[in-house]
Amino acid sequence: AFQLWESGGGSVQIGGSLTFPCVSIESGYTSHVMAWFRQLPWELREDVATIYAGGYYLYYVDSVKGRFTISENRAKHTVFLQMDNLKTEGTGVYYCAFHRYGGRWCLSRETAGRYFHWGKGTQVTVSA
Repeated sequence: AFQLWESGGGSVQIGGSLTFPCVSIESGYTSHVMAWFRQLPWELREDVATIYAGGYYLYYVDSVKGRFTISENRAKHTVFLQMDNLKTEGTGVYYCAFHRYGGRWCLSRETAGRYFHWGKGTQVTVSA
């Protein structure tokens, strides 16, 4: 039923690292965009990392710059989120999102309403 599948996640100590993939069942979209969002209950679902145009355009929310890395294996229809030096504010449910047509609109924090294809989410908990 889901068009995107995230895996990984889990619990990690402050300063630790996690990397997990998101696989899309879509194929043949040259100019697609894939993104990772983070959300806590009753909080805004925010875009934390986005990759568009084969990696020419990358977006990171300010709080993760220098610590998170988004990358893509287009042949395997997979986007990866590498999270290093995790902090407590990294806690949340991470959702992978896909849009067939990327653009400048996707390179900002509050873009969740633009996406129609989502994974089910994976929980990340960062603690001391």
